[in-house]
Amino acid sequence: MPSPPHPSAPRDPTAFLCVPLQGCGEVGLGSEVKSPLLESPLCPQTGRVDKNVPLVCGHTAPVLDIAWCPHNDNVIASGSEDCTVMVWEIPDGGLVLPLREPVVTLEGHTKRVGIVAWHPTAQNVLLSAGCDNVILVWDVGTGAAVLTLGPDVHPDTIYSVDWSRDGALICTSCRDKRVRVIEPRKGTVVAEKDRPHEGTRPVHAVFVSEGKILTTGFSRMSERQVALWDTKHLDEPLSLQELDTSSGVLLPFFDPDTNIVYLCGKGDSSIRYFEITSEAPFLHYLSMFSSKESQRGMGYMPKRGLEVNKCEIARFYKLHERKCEPIAMTVPRKSDLFQEDLYPPTAGPDPALTAEEWLGGRDAGPLLISLKDGYVPPKSRELRVNRGLDSARRRATPEPSGTPSSDTVSRLEEDVRNLNAIVQKLQERLDRLEETVQAK
Repeated sequence: MPSPPHPSAPRDPTAFLCVPLQGCGEVGLGSEVKSPLLESPLCPQTGRVDKNVPLVCGHTAPVLDIAWCPHNDNVIASGSEDCTVMVWEIPDGGLVLPLREPVVTLEGHTKRVGIVAWHPTAQNVLLSAGCDNVILVWDVGTGAAVLTLGPDVHPDTIYSVDWSRDGALICTSCRDKRVRVIEPRKGTVVAEKDRPHEGTRPVHAVFVSEGKILTTGFSRMSERQVALWDTKHLDEPLSLQELDTSSGVLLPFFDPDTNIVYLCGKGDSSIRYFEITSEAPFLHYLSMFSSKESQRGMGYMPKRGLEVNKCEIARFYKLHERKCEPIAMTVPRKSDLFQEDLYPPTAGPDPALTAEEWLGGRDAGPLLISLKDGYVPPKSRELRVNRGLDSARRRATPEPSGTPSSDTVSRLEEDVRNLNAIVQKLQERLDRLEETVQAK
């Protein structure tokens, strides 16, 4: 595979060393999702996940996209071919039994849902995009679709959707070969670019620093390209680079703390990364991580989940056919002290706005936290849903009378049955171990 061209002198291309970590976990594909055990400060277990591991299995068709909530580490949203979006609450410590009942089911799409994305700063605001060419913005707290961008905005399949850092805008790429910047609360297209890349293959677009947009696509000769655009002047790109002739669509992941964008291609065995600056040539090639096996997909760890004492600036989860491999991006430093230049204040778990405030027209950037002493997860937060579907809320709310309700009794009886089953399994295991010791 040819190396990407260097439009200018690379900005210290040896400063970033990519180190694959040991440990992998199986990930279930289809309508069920397995929770992989991956090496991290919060999950020290590694290795193959047991085939009987509990699953999140509420969808009736394959799951196409998932997204962890940025404001609640226990909440995940999933979009599926069954035309629904489901929001799940994972208990502390992980699943003991299969999780079949979501906190809330969001129904509104008429075709499969391929994209889900949480609002970066407003609590309980979730976006979904389906193959019905419709984007819905949900208030998860009420379970209702509060905003709709219909087929009049996107006349064809939506390839990608990304929120701006303060959540005021979204940028989308569509099969009609247009990239749009949209104000979702007004439903208006703020800026639009026709054919940012001349090729016919899918284009992906993400917001980067200073309100710019980065796109990946293909040239007329099927060469993969990456381009940087100023949303105020979309006539010509600030930077356009051709990379190679591979056929995999490039997925961009942007880190606003370091202004580094990582490009991961489906079917590739490499990850390229570039630095974005405010001066020409704007997009600087840094380096490339390569491995022997190609990736079927890629996940990205939020900054607060990284190991700052090892100068880890990014971590990816590379999906193979039967395993998930963590890949850490580290900057070699001799000092053991906290590296402030690598870890400026980053987005924390607290939302800056409520859903009502954002819908009312307010915008706010993320609330920042320091990683100097490492990230300490807050106490488990309850996902509040005002439709009677929030079990966590029911558990936390005392009954109005001194006599527990039938629902409370049923939940307690179910918990007792689950505990009895666990005790029985442990007892059987203990008996087998005793038999083994006696046989020896």
